[in-house]
Amino acid sequence: MKLFFKIFGIVFAALFVYAAIVQYNDPDALKWYVYYGVAAFISILFAVDRLKFLWVFVLLLFYGFMAFQTWPEKFEGVTIGEGDIVNIERGREALGLAIVACVMLVYALRLLLKRKSKV
Repeated sequence: MKLFFKIFGIVFAALFVYAAIVQYNDPDALKWYVYYGVAAFISILFAVDRLKFLWVFVLLLFYGFMAFQTWPEKFEGVTIGEGDIVNIERGREALGLAIVACVMLVYALRLLLKRKSKV
């Protein structure tokens, strides 16, 4: 199981780096570089077993809040041509943040279970 979570962390670190790279043409690209860059860094810390629960818990709350805050009033999907481009873009951004929050939840639960098994 330890190997699975190490691979899980490495895979998500790579995915978050990729997500940051494809933001180059976004008007607020710097914000997304930071969001996904921090997620990639945390994923690497998780993979090498150096992640502290407090960090991941704070980031879980942050990314979850930001996903909720970014969610459009009217969700119109993620495919261009299905609705208003602003709603589609906000929906995509919110889903990206929700994915990061879910990954942070996995990290937090793993750290909690690991801590409890050592007690």
